Amino acid sequence: MAHLLGAERLHLEFPTRTVFDEVTLGIDEGDRIGIVGRNGDGKSTLLKLLAGRLEPDGGRVTVRRGVRIGMLDQADTVDPDATVAEAVVGGIDEHVWAGDAKVRDVIAGLLGDVPWQGRVGDLSGGQRRRVGLAALLIGDWDVLFLDEPTNHLDVEGIAWLARHVKGRWAANDGALVVVTHDRWFLDEVCTATWEVHDRIVEPFEGGYAAYVLQRVERDRMAAASEAKRQNLMRKELAWLRRGAPARTSKPKFRIDAANQLIENEPPVRNPVELNRLAVSRLGKDVVDLLGVSVEYPVRDAAPGAPATRTVLHELEWRIAPGERTGILGVNGAGKSTLLKLVTGDVTPTTGRVKRGTTVKIAVLSQELAELAEWTEERVSAVVAAQRTSYVVGSGSKAVELTPGQLLERLGFTNQQLATPVKDLSGGQKRRLQLLLILLQEPNVLILDEPTNDLDTDMLAAIEDLLDAWPGTLLVVSHDRYLVERVTDRQVAILDGHLRDLPRGVDQYLELRRHQATDAAAAASSAASRPTGPASGSGAGGGDGAGAGPSAPTLTGADRRAAEKELSSIDRRLEKLQAQIAEQHEKLARHDQSDYVGLGTLGDELRALEDSVTELETRWLEVSEQLEG
Repeated sequence: MAHLLGAERLHLEFPTRTVFDEVTLGIDEGDRIGIVGRNGDGKSTLLKLLAGRLEPDGGRVTVRRGVRIGMLDQADTVDPDATVAEAVVGGIDEHVWAGDAKVRDVIAGLLGDVPWQGRVGDLSGGQRRRVGLAALLIGDWDVLFLDEPTNHLDVEGIAWLARHVKGRWAANDGALVVVTHDRWFLDEVCTATWEVHDRIVEPFEGGYAAYVLQRVERDRMAAASEAKRQNLMRKELAWLRRGAPARTSKPKFRIDAANQLIENEPPVRNPVELNRLAVSRLGKDVVDLLGVSVEYPVRDAAPGAPATRTVLHELEWRIAPGERTGILGVNGAGKSTLLKLVTGDVTPTTGRVKRGTTVKIAVLSQELAELAEWTEERVSAVVAAQRTSYVVGSGSKAVELTPGQLLERLGFTNQQLATPVKDLSGGQKRRLQLLLILLQEPNVLILDEPTNDLDTDMLAAIEDLLDAWPGTLLVVSHDRYLVERVTDRQVAILDGHLRDLPRGVDQYLELRRHQATDAAAAASSAASRPTGPASGSGAGGGDGAGAGPSAPTLTGADRRAAEKELSSIDRRLEKLQAQIAEQHEKLARHDQSDYVGLGTLGDELRALEDSVTELETRWLEVSEQLEG
């Protein structure tokens, strides 16, 4: 595999700390690399160094001649005064980009709900982010750097992005380097993992799951080595402490050896060890939603159009004690409305909500509202204001902790305990918010996008904490790894109804694909349906000049078979378009002096195009039958 990009002995310092020291890396064709590590350890900084956005203080980054590098960073770099069309395709004529299957795929996958001629500055932050990602993905790059590309994408969007980047290049062509906290995406896409920690970058083979296995083995071996070192250190220190007079006569090299052992003692990794916090007693009744419907008024409704929009329709849901449920749905499907029905913040239009008398609900929201009144206070003071001591665990394992000890177990260092809340990172604020909520002793916990701003290590620690939490848990998240990890049941909001998902997220994605296919077929039928009398038909129904035979009307099983065939044709056309694009790339890369090979590739391309023509003809025939 050809070498694309290399970094040699990189050194980078910020005013308060050294980020990288003597880091050497290489990226080859075919590499699919995921970067993980704790927040603040330098993942995004590493991408900027490799992409040439940031100059190192020492060392160098070399790029092979002609290699094209594209990068998505976390900053919003799209011109707010441009239209979405201008930002994504620039000045390219519509017939040019519309004929490119890759461009159409990107636009359909990321911008389906974004107004094509809308102004970028008028979009939401998530929509602007997707516009920037779409503009990058339609380009031709040899190395693609993506910094948190899954932010603001729902489960479907993340699944689409995984399919897109996996099919973007041939097996040994191009390279992808991605920083993301979405562990499912890392496992689905990446064939190698780099862990950034302690001023170094440590490579592992495989995706996230393989990285975890290798890291556990590495830590096990390190623990065995550390145990031997600790034994040696104890012997050395015991020997040094054998009386004051004897200490002065110790050989200097022995004293230096012991001091070196102490100096090299590594800092303890910040673990989350809150195994169990108290919860209020929860009876057998939690929350029951009985025949609930919710409607919202439509602003500026057109004349004759409905004045209200139904978000949830006759929904039935009886939440059981100890239930752990993940809620899926596209943006705007009604997930937030459903949660607000549970909390009582929304009153149903019809139906009723029944709550148990002992229910105590807490919500981990996206807005960090729990920290608003504490922005100027130190972290330790915030927790101390709640209580002077806390009991963690139960029975013989119960331990009483001070506020400082509790925070240290949640991953805060001694220096961070004195830090004002306003100066904390996003991940630190999220941890503090979760702690304050759990200290209220709720028995129903609602998590609304809890993974924002958390690195993979802290996500694993929070999941471990939630494993032992004994109350009822409701989770809304686009992080499918988290949803499948901490919940026992998944449900989806589809067309205003609550649908149980025995097969989890995979079943939800299948249902959404069927919905999209059905919607496309319905739109095609509506577009081709005649709006007036058929040409050539007389008033008495006699045959007129030019009248042809009408398509037979399909009913029952025949109609269902035709609809299935139409969906199958759509899928086959999509696959053929991808094969045609790959064939064009093969022709472009093939030796131009090899006329025999070029002729063979050309014949294969024509065969694919003929198949497309045949399928399109059949698609029109089946559509006419359905319309009849």
